Amino acid sequence: MNVDEKNNKDRLPFEHYKGLYEKMDPEEAAARCRVPYDPETHEFTITLMNKKYKVSHPDYVITPVEDDGTYHALTSYNPAEILILRYLLEGVNKDCTGEKKAYADMPWGEVYLQQFSGRCLARLAYGFGYKLDKFAEAMEKMGAEKVDMGDVAYKLEFLNNLYLYFILWGPDDEFPPSSQILFSDNFECAFKAEDMAVVGDISIGAMKQVSQ
Repeated sequence: MNVDEKNNKDRLPFEHYKGLYEKMDPEEAAARCRVPYDPETHEFTITLMNKKYKVSHPDYVITPVEDDGTYHALTSYNPAEILILRYLLEGVNKDCTGEKKAYADMPWGEVYLQQFSGRCLARLAYGFGYKLDKFAEAMEKMGAEKVDMGDVAYKLEFLNNLYLYFILWGPDDEFPPSSQILFSDNFECAFKAEDMAVVGDISIGAMKQVSQ
C-alpha cells in the first residue's frame, strides 16, 4: 500500500466520524466520557498517555497543550485521532473495580485475538523483550507506574481512568521473550475489541518513539 492509498484509507473513516462529531452534543459527551469541556472555548481537554490536548468542537482541531519533544500520538488521519473521535461519540467511562482483563476476556476479544497477538503482543515482546532496560526507560518517560508482574511491568493510564498493564518476560535458554497486555475492566465500556487493538498499537508506537 502506497502513502496515498494509506492516507485515503484513514481519511474515509475519519471524515465519516467527523461528520457525526459535528452534530453531537459536546456536554453530553463530556459527561459520558468524563472529559473536561469548556463551553466558552468549545474545547475538550483530552489527556492521552499523560499528554494533554485541546480538542475543538465542532471542527475537531487538535492542539497539544505543551510539547516536551518526546512524542505526540494525535496527528492528522492517524489511528489515534480516529480512536478519540470514536471514544467521544460512543465511549462510556465507568469506574473500574481493580480487575485486570486480558484481551481474550473482553467482549469479542477472542474473535480478534490473532490480530491483537501479532499487532500488539508480538510487537511488544520483540520490540523490547531483548532490552528490558529500554522498555523501563520508555515507560518512565511516559509517566507509567512500575508494578510487580513478569520480569518488568508498568501500569499506564491511557485515557482518564482507563489503565493498561504492559508485562514483559525476557528470553532464557529455552524460550524467546514474551509479553502480555492487560486492561482495566472498564475498558469494555469505553471501547470495542477492534478499538482496543488500536489502543495497544498506539501505546507501543509511543514507547518506540520515546525510546529512540
